[in-house]
Amino acid sequence: MLHKTRGIVLKVTDYGENSVIVQVYTENFGLRSYIVNGAKKPKAKIHRNMLQPLHLLDMVVYHKDNGSVQRISELKNAPLLQTIPYDIIKSSLVLFLNEVLYKSIKQQTADEHLFHFIFHSIELLDQQTGNVANFHLIFLLRLSRYLGFFPDRDRPNGADYFDMKDGIFTKYKPESWQYLSPPHTDNFYRLLRSTFEQMDGIELKNDERRYLLNKLLEYYALHVENFGNIRSHEVLEEVLGS
Repeated sequence: MLHKTRGIVLKVTDYGENSVIVQVYTENFGLRSYIVNGAKKPKAKIHRNMLQPLHLLDMVVYHKDNGSVQRISELKNAPLLQTIPYDIIKSSLVLFLNEVLYKSIKQQTADEHLFHFIFHSIELLDQQTGNVANFHLIFLLRLSRYLGFFPDRDRPNGADYFDMKDGIFTKYKPESWQYLSPPHTDNFYRLLRSTFEQMDGIELKNDERRYLLNKLLEYYALHVENFGNIRSHEVLEEVLGS
């Protein structure tokens, strides 16, 4: 049965000589896998170039609830990204966020709020004309809300530590090594209370941004099952630090 849905590309795997299997986070069905026959042929109706990381899609798909790999009847990039494919900083951000999302999203059920957050975040990044160096930090913090481990934004006076295991600010150094201490706690708190529209006002040195990113990845590893290691952040750090 045919259904219309929007989607976000997460991963493409070569299949045979000319085909691919694409994993798409869909608005209506959650995470789904689709085979696209002939995607690597020059005159393909659905070409592999249309399936780049975090590209936004309008699709008509064949859907069965119990189907593992399904098929796409129609597909177009909508909206068509205008700057991300051609901007080295934005494209590096997208590769990093794509890897995080691929490791974090597991469910084959619709989550309208999570889908809309990711979709509109990519649109916003594509439209952004200012400094985007803090975009990924704010994205990770806001994404954690939809994944179920958003930090407690209540920070009592004198709470100079952030306990990553419990997701809270505390006055006392946690017994484990999984925490943030001054001055990193203050910068973390500023990011936590910021929106994408405010990110340009947060001034961070490259070393501080790198430290906070590594701590955020540790935070995800604590709360996302089988999160593992993220590799693309090293390329991202190099691009942002250049």
